Amino acid sequence: MAAKTDKKKKQKKVLIFTTPTCGWCKRAMKYFREHNVKYKQVDVSRDPAAARDMVRMSGQMGVPVIKIGKEVIVGFDKARIDQLLDLRKN
Repeated sequence: MAAKTDKKKKQKKVLIFTTPTCGWCKRAMKYFREHNVKYKQVDVSRDPAAARDMVRMSGQMGVPVIKIGKEVIVGFDKARIDQLLDLRKN
């Protein structure tokens, strides 16, 4: 039974801060969908409190800011995303 739980590891929580006009945000979300990564999108152009949280968390005003577990990534850093979500190429 332990082997079954090893195969299906629980995904870390993924949060992505975006704006409607951000091309890199769209690429990141497409990448998540292609890899069946569940994520929550927060549009900081519509949510000033979330925008303040994002700046406090990352020190940046630009998007995308991606939070995976407790790690914060500024920009669409595919290598770091792959590492944090264990998305190795097979």
